[in-house]
Amino acid sequence: MSAPFDDILVYLDGSEGSMVASMYAIMLAKQTGARLHGLYVMNTKALGDLEKAHVFISSERAEYREELEKDARRHTRHLEKTAATKGVSVTCEILEGSPSAEVGRFIRANRIDVLVIGQLNMIRSRREELTNENERMLRSVPCPVLVAKDNNAIWEMFEEN
Repeated sequence: MSAPFDDILVYLDGSEGSMVASMYAIMLAKQTGARLHGLYVMNTKALGDLEKAHVFISSERAEYREELEKDARRHTRHLEKTAATKGVSVTCEILEGSPSAEVGRFIRANRIDVLVIGQLNMIRSRREELTNENERMLRSVPCPVLVAKDNNAIWEMFEEN
């Protein structure tokens, strides 16, 4: 019997939740033999919105973008190293734009079977609900979504296997 999926995508955003999701995705790929993909989307849409709102001036935008790129490279390298410790290979990509839109495009273009994301944060306001990228992905991507919950149990499982 084959696994119900061949390609797993884990969305990376630098949060603890995405780190836990990446550990879960690594274990899932190892157990099923599925190909693992990691995707970090630099939220340049939000960056443009901040500049339009005069929170940033152009020179600050360039500096902030450079920091986003460093973060993206750091988090994708971390996924690659973590996956290697479990004997799992991973293909990582860094894109820019609106995270939920880019994740959806990536899923369609690469025929991803399941998306793994970190636990959703508590939404405290209507504004947060409208801007929560993981929530948007959960509702809009064209494949099943696995939300990695119970961080402690996942950490334990990862370290034991």
